[in-house]
Amino acid sequence: MGKVKIKKKSTVIDMTAMSDVTVLLLTFFMLTSTFLQKEPVQVITPPATSENKVPDEKLVQVLIAPDGKVYMNLTGAKDSTQLSTEAFRTEVLQYAYEKYGETHPGMPKLTVKQTKEFSKIGTFGVPMKDLTKWLDMPLEKRDEFLKEKGGIPIAMSVKEGNRNEFQTWLLAVKHVMGSRGEEMGRELIGGKCIAIKAGQDSPFSHVQMVMDNLQTEKLNKFVLMTSLKVEEEEK
Repeated sequence: MGKVKIKKKSTVIDMTAMSDVTVLLLTFFMLTSTFLQKEPVQVITPPATSENKVPDEKLVQVLIAPDGKVYMNLTGAKDSTQLSTEAFRTEVLQYAYEKYGETHPGMPKLTVKQTKEFSKIGTFGVPMKDLTKWLDMPLEKRDEFLKEKGGIPIAMSVKEGNRNEFQTWLLAVKHVMGSRGEEMGRELIGGKCIAIKAGQDSPFSHVQMVMDNLQTEKLNKFVLMTSLKVEEEEK
């Protein structure tokens, strides 16, 4: 009697379904992830044991470099029905630039392209007179300019009633957030929307100058950003 031949099954595995799932997962994580934005200077925040988290939306972050230069980062709401990040940055820019132009006639007008570029920028900080020139630069040139000649002028104004440029940006933030309803205005005044990020080795005089400017604009509550410190167990 002859042997019964068993038909061999193919060992090839169809990976089409697995590839589809992989692409879907990759797309999901790309759309939902929040990427860290590049900052012009590296700041190592001091350690603290508090676990209070700084909000990741509707936030005005003030970055203080070790040499005292000041930068800002504006983040809007995640909810699409509220003030988005790009809209927040655009409105703050237009209001601050307009206010600065009232006391500094002859400033060049902002173009649509420059305004759109600013709305996409994370951390910024250049004198107003250099703002339009900076926005027209290529990305790598902007980073170089921020490190060498950047920093928002923050020295207290000699003439009473005249705001320095940092206070002008704060005024614009107050105007934009206040115009979006009482809730956002209360969050700003209540200290939930302002965070100061300074290095652990930065002189306190730099931080104090920023706090003085905030208080001048009646923004008396804010958060100091720190790194979480693990308490040592008692032996």
